[in-house]
Amino acid sequence: MKQGTGISASVGAILSSLASLSCCLPLGFAAALGAGAASALFTTLRPWLLAVSVVLIGFGFWQQRRATQCAVKGRLVGQVLLWSAVAVVLGMILFPQQIAGFLADRLGDAGR
Repeated sequence: MKQGTGISASVGAILSSLASLSCCLPLGFAAALGAGAASALFTTLRPWLLAVSVVLIGFGFWQQRRATQCAVKGRLVGQVLLWSAVAVVLGMILFPQQIAGFLADRLGDAGR
């Protein structure tokens, strides 16, 4: 049986942490994406989504450790993606408003 390298856990962690950020986006941007109602839902789910992100990152590290114990060669892409997920999730946990403001400024300028 082929062991995973943690890529799916890393992608899941990034997606759930980005979903938790939707509560902080400006209402105009959320309405433009048609996610006004989803924003209210994600606001209540934010702690759970961040917890899922942390659990998925832990699962990714466990998969990578298990792959090395079973002599399965880990891929560099999986390691880079896993550490990127750690950076994104930590950023979402520690600086949600700053990241939301940054994304709103960058994505808001793209529409002009």
